[in-house]
Amino acid sequence: MPFSRLAPLTLAAFFALYLIWGSTYLAIRIGVESWPPLLMAGIRFLLAGSLMLAFLRWRGQPWPTAAQLRGAMLLGVLMPAIGNGLVTVAEREVSSGVAALVIATVPLFTLLFAGLFGHKARKMEWAGMLLGVAGIVLLNLGSSLRASPQGALLLLLASAGWALGSACSRKVPQPAGAMGSAWTMIFGGLALLLSSVAVGERLQAWPGAAGWSALLYLTVFGSMLGYSAYLYLLKTVSAAAATSYAYVNPVIAVLLGAVFLGEQVGGQEMLAMAVIVAAVVLISWRR
Repeated sequence: MPFSRLAPLTLAAFFALYLIWGSTYLAIRIGVESWPPLLMAGIRFLLAGSLMLAFLRWRGQPWPTAAQLRGAMLLGVLMPAIGNGLVTVAEREVSSGVAALVIATVPLFTLLFAGLFGHKARKMEWAGMLLGVAGIVLLNLGSSLRASPQGALLLLLASAGWALGSACSRKVPQPAGAMGSAWTMIFGGLALLLSSVAVGERLQAWPGAAGWSALLYLTVFGSMLGYSAYLYLLKTVSAAAATSYAYVNPVIAVLLGAVFLGEQVGGQEMLAMAVIVAAVVLISWRR
């Protein structure tokens, strides 16, 4: 459907994903300079989800059923915990722009996991998948990820976790509307905080203004606004359209990283970005 025919709320949701989520990579990169990554991600999602839940209960929203809570728990582990938590860990070693380039492969993994739920891929989608794999290989040959194989692995696992959660979101029972966003973030935040304790993270020093500002931005815009917009789009538009933020986020992240942090992305990484974006376009292409 052309953008001119979309409802204003749907357009606003796309805007949130394209621009706000593109800027979260910069905020994460700034935040991990002051916070342990799993701790920061856990606080971010638990705080965002708890604030949303309190507001919804104040508005009279009913409690979800046990089955809906189990579905929200599954999505919370796959998406906020694995999908975003591993990105946060990886950005201690990898630049924000390169992290966004790897996460652009989410639609490729989404197509792969959609086959588990009965989706039969078209020839164009298979062509996009093969092109995307080539882009991943090209990206990993560049200096940015070759110097950090652990960062590359974490980012690919994050992409796979987020994509699996996106594919499951249409099948598993979950609380309706914003209540689903709130509980998914609460469960994801709890999983991240438990992981932080398990690996022995410690806050070495009290974060400064930059660290607190990054956490606040990620909580309000990246989580409460951005995540709710994503779950809304998953229910109202096709999965291909909902994951189309992957076209724009890498460009926004690379530009912001270069302007504010002086990050350098080489020619090979830029070529890999073009290949990955082209692959996502092929997967999402409709006549």
